[in-house]
Amino acid sequence: MSSDALLTVAPQRWARSAYGRLRSLWQRWFLWLLLAVLVSVLLVTVVWLAGRHEVEQVQAQLDRDTADAVSDLRSGFQRNAQSLRATQAPGTDRAKWNDAAAALLREHREWLRLEWRDAALRPVEAVNTPYRMRLLDEASRGPEQSDVMLACAAARKLGAGAYSPSHYVPIAGGGGIEVMEFCVPIDAGGFLVASYSLRDALIELVGPTLTRGQEVAFTETDGTRLVALGSSRRVGTRVFTSQQLIDLPGAALMLRVDGWRAAPDLFPNMLTALVTAISIALVSVLVLLARDTRRRLRAERDLADALAFRKAMEDSVITGLRARDLQGRITYVNPAFCEMVGFTPDELMADNADAPYWPTELAHEYQQRQARRLAGGMPPREGFESVFMRKDGTRFPVLIFEAPLINAHRVQTGWMSAFIDVSEQRRIEELSRASQERLQASARLATVGEMASLLSHELTQPLAAIASYASGSLNLLGPNAKGDQGEVAMAVKRIAEQADRAGQVIRSVHDFVRRRDRTREAVAPQALIDAVLPLVRLQARKLGVIIEVVLEDRLPAAMCDRTLVEQVLLNLARNAMQAMDSPDNVGSRVLRLRVARAVAVGGSTAADDARRWLEFSVADLGCGISDDVAERLFTPFFTTRADGMGLGLSLCRTVVEQHGGALMHEPNRPRGTIFRFTLPST
Repeated sequence: MSSDALLTVAPQRWARSAYGRLRSLWQRWFLWLLLAVLVSVLLVTVVWLAGRHEVEQVQAQLDRDTADAVSDLRSGFQRNAQSLRATQAPGTDRAKWNDAAAALLREHREWLRLEWRDAALRPVEAVNTPYRMRLLDEASRGPEQSDVMLACAAARKLGAGAYSPSHYVPIAGGGGIEVMEFCVPIDAGGFLVASYSLRDALIELVGPTLTRGQEVAFTETDGTRLVALGSSRRVGTRVFTSQQLIDLPGAALMLRVDGWRAAPDLFPNMLTALVTAISIALVSVLVLLARDTRRRLRAERDLADALAFRKAMEDSVITGLRARDLQGRITYVNPAFCEMVGFTPDELMADNADAPYWPTELAHEYQQRQARRLAGGMPPREGFESVFMRKDGTRFPVLIFEAPLINAHRVQTGWMSAFIDVSEQRRIEELSRASQERLQASARLATVGEMASLLSHELTQPLAAIASYASGSLNLLGPNAKGDQGEVAMAVKRIAEQADRAGQVIRSVHDFVRRRDRTREAVAPQALIDAVLPLVRLQARKLGVIIEVVLEDRLPAAMCDRTLVEQVLLNLARNAMQAMDSPDNVGSRVLRLRVARAVAVGGSTAADDARRWLEFSVADLGCGISDDVAERLFTPFFTTRADGMGLGLSLCRTVVEQHGGALMHEPNRPRGTIFRFTLPST
């Protein structure tokens, strides 16, 4: 290649290389320039949106203020109308009306004058405001005044208060005010007219905060300004206007509010743009952190699932769980434990609180046991029983299992305990034991029934023989026996009577055991008492007991099985005398037998029901019946005497209930017990 060719090619290569470098540099800077333009556009957009948002906020606030002012004006006009009507409360007395009108004018500065006019709109009375010199000429306030005529015509048509369009009233010395007439018809005929000063209405009926930094004005519906209040526009501010219609009966006004606000500042919006730019710069950092965040969220989600699974397991078990640290403070309890003892977790885990579920009488024992645990003593693996106390003070048995609480570093940090409430198990065991006792009692009752049937069968013949021998002896002694023979005859007669009575008792018991229907008869209460008194008096003489018998007058006869009821009376009387024979009983021994008409039977207090029942009561002055004994008093085979069988009261209640009555007991005053039972009467 010649030198001329080399000279030609070298510049071309240099030109191409320079063009390539320039193009690469341009592309690189173009991207940055494009990014800068996009960021600038974003910043300008943010600033513009912020300024527009501020303008919208200012306009919205102004609209709300205007709406509140319109609401205040309407409420004020309505209150004034009601106050104006109230001036007619005294009636048609002009002096009283003048006093009421003057009082109203002192309270309402927006009123210039109050007038009372008749049906032809002629003034009857008029009172001017004390806060201004007289502005309204009396000569111009005649019935032909157009504004008053318009307002009253509208009021007559509507049957309520009406307003007139505003009119200008000049003031001496120049200027004037805008006045609006308000007319109210009255029941007695005529009208009440109030003259409003629109400027004073703005001052009195609109809140003073509305006129601060802005202008408030009344205008006509076509925009003609009537009155205005507030500050004038400042230089460098822009106008925000809001206006709303005040639709009054007979007239309409516009409330216009012009707000003077400075143009939106650039500095706060620039801060917003800078924050946006920094946020864009931080996107790259967020992208780098996204992977780590995803891993962290995945780990947290797995941990939350594990915690939720463990929480569900703890809430579902009925075993109480409690964790304690090495100092003995409770660090965790599950809901089952809280429900078991009745305390909240906050109460159980309080720093300054001992275990509130420890019974007071066993607290020392629990503290010793806890001291052994904290000293390193291992509890038995099979657990141990203890007693806890609920929040209401009730005790209940628990089975406790304890184990050391070991952390991930194989270091003991406390103790974990599991509690099982065994009160239900104990209750079931008690029910099982009671059921066994009832079965045994039923078996004994069956045996007693068989024995009673056997004895009734076996004793019938000896008693019949005794009665036959007694009758033969009476026949041998003869009916005219005297002296010793007469006494022997009387004793043999008593033997025959008691033998016959014993036979009747055996037959009654036999029929009672076999559940046969007994024939009931009408028996006088005196006869029932007299039948058992000889046997009762025999035991009373041995025990030193005084017997008192009380019967109401004209008692009806009782419908009953005579023999069984006599046995009930005899059994209750013997029990009463034995209760007074106790060594603990000190004082007089009196047995009181009483028969009366029943006051109430089965909870009924109806008079017609009470007259059909008789009440027998046996009262003693013994040691009384305790609450524990009263719960089991009528249980078969339950007795408080060493020689008793525990069947007497149970059989007595059965006999009374078979007659339709009820056997009850209650404390006697000053001491002792009263047993009562009822029987149907004829």
